[in-house]
Amino acid sequence: MLILVIEDDAAAAGMLVEGLKANGHAAEHVTDIDEAYERVRRGWYDALIVDRMLPGGHDGLELIDRLRVEGFDLPIMVLSALVDVDERVRGLRRGGDDYLTKPYELVELVARLEALTRRNQETPVRLRVCDLELDLIAHEVTRAGEPVRLQPREFRLLEFLARHAGQVVTRSMLLENVWACGFDPQTNVIDVHISRLRSKIDRGAAQPLIHTLRGRGYMLGDAP
Repeated sequence: MLILVIEDDAAAAGMLVEGLKANGHAAEHVTDIDEAYERVRRGWYDALIVDRMLPGGHDGLELIDRLRVEGFDLPIMVLSALVDVDERVRGLRRGGDDYLTKPYELVELVARLEALTRRNQETPVRLRVCDLELDLIAHEVTRAGEPVRLQPREFRLLEFLARHAGQVVTRSMLLENVWACGFDPQTNVIDVHISRLRSKIDRGAAQPLIHTLRGRGYMLGDAP
């Protein structure tokens, strides 16, 4: 799963993101509701984890209100130190799918998230970009109906690009979500893997799908 965490406590968010990655999920972190809204509007996430008390006196429920009004129905877990029953009920009635109070056990949080996404009928088992298709269950890829054999890391890289199809994906985003680390972004490990992936995905195709945008990152889709 790709999960967006909205939390203003950097230490708490860092631990949560690392915990999610350790359990096999990709995670991104933002601190305020405006950036979170823009991320959701531009991208595709399997679920959100939203804190209640955010910078500027904002309540995370404001973000949930905005997303629900505009038709975004992705699963949302409210994570908050507000433990009163009335507050929990309020969070659920405002559009949260689950409400977990702090402190929490990571194993329970992950289990609840996975349950939410299983119940969400819109969670895809396939991703399609032009004539490229990924089967997220079987970990199989086809281009124009022809199978493409990928190594596990190549599949994770392609999946992340496909989930952000048509968007610029930076090197830092790939390091954090595909390699789950923060080593020197000047290393050529990303370039090497992109080159190998391009040779398999675009070889013999009339229209390349993997694009390198100099100084910005990479994009999967039609030519930018």
